Amino acid sequence: MECTVMGSLKFQLPQLRFPQNPQTHKPQFPKITCGLRGGPRKPLWRSRVLSTEAIQAVQSLKLAKSSIKLEEVFSSRVSRLLKSDLLDTLAELQRQGELDLTLKVFEFIRKEVWYKPDLSLYSDMIMILGKKKLIEMAEGLFSELKKEGLEPDTRVYTEMIGAYLQVGMTEKAMEMYGLMKASGCAPDKLTLTILIRNLENAGEEELAAGVKKECEEYVDYPKKFLEEIEKKYPKRRSINLV
Repeated sequence: MECTVMGSLKFQLPQLRFPQNPQTHKPQFPKITCGLRGGPRKPLWRSRVLSTEAIQAVQSLKLAKSSIKLEEVFSSRVSRLLKSDLLDTLAELQRQGELDLTLKVFEFIRKEVWYKPDLSLYSDMIMILGKKKLIEMAEGLFSELKKEGLEPDTRVYTEMIGAYLQVGMTEKAMEMYGLMKASGCAPDKLTLTILIRNLENAGEEELAAGVKKECEEYVDYPKKFLEEIEKKYPKRRSINLV
């Protein structure tokens, strides 16, 4: 897919395509959590508070309703941002769910001279694509990060698992879970919680039992961990350790 933002600036997103109407896709499962929401983030350069320049850039991008206006914003504001402000702008657009602008700024960042491939950026992008249920685009970024010389970590795998579960692709989620373990990345509590919750919701009791059994290998005090899940999500049946 090619998104033109400035006359001489083109953003390449290999194998990534927007669906005609992403809002019309109905999820097959309840809303799930598919990222490190409560745990420590892994920002490479991000600051804690948005600067005035970053705030103005976000506002200007959102107000630009045409390609000409976007060109002006990228030329007058985005291109002048410091590295940290540019990354903060990307993070804020992600937080606000501005998918199209997020993709454009992400590709702009990848063309900056200081840019180095970074897993945290890819994780965040896969997360927002998963939320929007744009699974083909998420898969495209998963492949792209490998082309940039990166190897997926636990968070990247978890975001992909969550993205698949968002659209009811249980088999693909389990396949990604298998790749995760085979690569040497240990699933964390979030990974296991997402799988257990959604497999049970999908009626995949056998698969859920297998994941619960693996808690013995990946979690300290697995029985307590499963009890905590049961308390947090009381509508489910009991998930005693198998």
